[in-house]
Amino acid sequence: MRSSRRGDVDPFIVMDVMEEARRLEAAGRSIIHMEVGQPGTPAPALARAGLAQAMEAGPLGYTVALGLPELRAGIAALYRRWYGVDLNPDRVVVTAGSSAAFLLAFTALFDAGDRVALGEPGYPSYRQILRALSLVPVGIPAAAENRLQPVPADLQGIDMQGLIVASPGNPSGTMLSKPALAALMAHCAAHDISFISDEIYHGLHYADRATSALEIGDEAYVINSFSKYFSMTGWRIGWMVVPEDHIRKVERLAQNMFICPPHASQIAALHALEAIDELEANRAVYAENRRLMLEGLPAAGFTKIAPPDGAFYIYADVSEMTDDSLAFARRILNEAGVAVTPGVDFDPVRGKGTLRFSYARATADIREGLSRLQDFMAAAGFVGGEGASDRGVS
Repeated sequence: MRSSRRGDVDPFIVMDVMEEARRLEAAGRSIIHMEVGQPGTPAPALARAGLAQAMEAGPLGYTVALGLPELRAGIAALYRRWYGVDLNPDRVVVTAGSSAAFLLAFTALFDAGDRVALGEPGYPSYRQILRALSLVPVGIPAAAENRLQPVPADLQGIDMQGLIVASPGNPSGTMLSKPALAALMAHCAAHDISFISDEIYHGLHYADRATSALEIGDEAYVINSFSKYFSMTGWRIGWMVVPEDHIRKVERLAQNMFICPPHASQIAALHALEAIDELEANRAVYAENRRLMLEGLPAAGFTKIAPPDGAFYIYADVSEMTDDSLAFARRILNEAGVAVTPGVDFDPVRGKGTLRFSYARATADIREGLSRLQDFMAAAGFVGGEGASDRGVS
């Protein structure tokens, strides 16, 4: 049977790592999960209780395509609470996770063949979704001195119709300051480049909070999700905010592509917005995990790390240890029993010498994972992150 070239996308390697870890666990191995950006906590108790009550009250059928009006209003109120932004709820589009928001955004903004730039390292599914939509991803190598975030100088002379940025970033956890974000948005406005701000890790900060693009201007698509801060990954519920003159375009696309977001998840999300104490307690756990990682990873020999401002990741340069991060991650999984993500998922070129460590799980797991990593690195002959007994490790 014929097939489309649009389906010839690269795998999402972290999901492959998860599957390999699952197979080892099924065989009886103990695995510490530092590979996937998934909170170890359940959806907030208020969310679960609110959904249980709604399920007893009646059937949960289709909602309107853009989401429950009360949820859209609740999200608009969140922008007032977090950023002091007065947002028209009509601009809020509830989606089946941020993934559906990317599909809607890319489809609404770009035509086949358009070029969309993204900083590298960056979330790998940006590239693959763009390719599946017959768009051209344009990688922008972000410099360490710019904290692995793009700056306007990186964009000069590049043919592009769109730019997507993430702050806090995945895999780095680094954030754009308000002036840095404003400079990128100004560059895009001056060159007729559509701007997409991925704010999925907002709420997960450990000093100053992240800046939303909506604090700077309205000419952007802003994407967020209940997956990370709200601890609702498997519920597949997210949202985006679009300019007012794009609402109807996105609504037509959403009607035809998705009908509506999952009704049950929308109800849970509505109640999750009020679970402030529980969510802040989760963030305190991540803060402690981050502290442990910033102490424990260098002790294990991973000394070259991006300074994470938010999210729950640490991105480490391991180029002095290996030029094959995929094989190195596989060895760590099999010998140490710790699942980590190879950097080639996030940067096809420089990622051969990097790893991403997630600290989203329970603190006890983080302590155990760091202990295993320290034992593994000592046994493998790595001292202080320098030298390697087996470059190109397998």
